[in-house]
Amino acid sequence: MRTYLSAALSAVLLVLLTLLVPVAALSAWVDLELDDTDRYLAAVSPLATDPDVRTTVAALVTDEAMKNIDAGALQDAVEDFLHEAALSFTTTPAFRRAWDSANRTAHRAVTAALHGDDGQAVTIDLAPVIGEVKQQLVTDGVPFADGIPVRETSITVLSADRADELRSSFQWLRHCSVWPAVGTVVLLVLVLGLTLVRYGARAALTTAAVAGGGLLLGAVLLRVAVAVGRARVLDQVPGTETDAAAAVYDALTASLRTTVWAVLAAGAVMVAGGLAGRIVAGRRRQSAVRAADAPGW
Repeated sequence: MRTYLSAALSAVLLVLLTLLVPVAALSAWVDLELDDTDRYLAAVSPLATDPDVRTTVAALVTDEAMKNIDAGALQDAVEDFLHEAALSFTTTPAFRRAWDSANRTAHRAVTAALHGDDGQAVTIDLAPVIGEVKQQLVTDGVPFADGIPVRETSITVLSADRADELRSSFQWLRHCSVWPAVGTVVLLVLVLGLTLVRYGARAALTTAAVAGGGLLLGAVLLRVAVAVGRARVLDQVPGTETDAAAAVYDALTASLRTTVWAVLAAGAVMVAGGLAGRIVAGRRRQSAVRAADAPGW
């Protein structure tokens, strides 16, 4: 009877940890990173030097500029020149400042889209970037530069339809905050402590191995969730903006991928430690039995 009860409790612990790990990581991520403007900016600010972002921004700026420029037979040459100028601008401190400004505004859109009532797309408005490019080109005396329109030109990060689908989940995760993570740690400590006190070291080692297995499965489930979320978010982003949107998504979820590796490592250590401890304890027990059964002199 005790064996069946122990197996049932181990199965429950395994399932609980498998489910708690992704919920804990995602809820803490939403509350501590995605909702926090400074942490959001810290994640996406380095993308100002990302090749995919720079290429996408230069292409969008050039396309928008060429809508108001008619250079006749020189149209293609002017377009190539403006593209190279825009691409060169993305290496400057002015671009990095404009990128940060655009993303500060984009973070407000993230908050509104995921926590508001009405669905709206999350975009990064490149108007500040276009304004900086125009100013630089005009200063350099580039022909047609004064005709570049400064208006909203955006990189789509999350479509309105996807925001609608994700809103209820994000709101629930936000309310959970860090408590699932706290609960996971408390559960591990209580289960291991109670098992050690009540059933001894061998049982505690077995429980540690089971708990480690739960952490491993939970980490795998979290990684799958991040990958599935990436695919679903990007499948409604316009093709010309996919690379930049992917870079933004990967930057924002970098801490989740780090969490996956940390939990995998912790789970592997617990499984290996628990099993190794069981083997060592079993051998010591067998040695003690043999010593007790050996005939005395």
